[in-house]
Amino acid sequence: QVHVVESGGGLVQAGGSLRLSCAASGRTISTLTMGWFRQGTGKEREFVASINRSGGMTYYADSVKGRFNISRDNGKNTVYLQMNSLKPEDTAVYYCAADRHGLGATRGIGAYDYWGQGTQVTVSS
Repeated sequence: QVHVVESGGGLVQAGGSLRLSCAASGRTISTLTMGWFRQGTGKEREFVASINRSGGMTYYADSVKGRFNISRDNGKNTVYLQMNSLKPEDTAVYYCAADRHGLGATRGIGAYDYWGQGTQVTVSS
């Protein structure tokens, strides 16, 4: 069993930055693919970014490419999402997730086995 906890959300003005953290316990994340997803009010949960076990492979949703950066520190069992040039449409609850199979940098929601409770990110215009 893997337990993940997100932190770092908050209120920021458009154009600002935030860094989300995802701390994992129960299993070393070096064996896991990790991903970030988000869900805006009244919207479906959507893929944001993912990273493979070594950190050498990453994927991003087109909507965040060039603005967000996913990284991991396996020694600290933590994954990060650096979010720059934030826009009001980035407002959502952001979720960290872990794929126990650890094959590549998975983008499909259904592939992830463990989910955090989410952290709210609100971007004001």
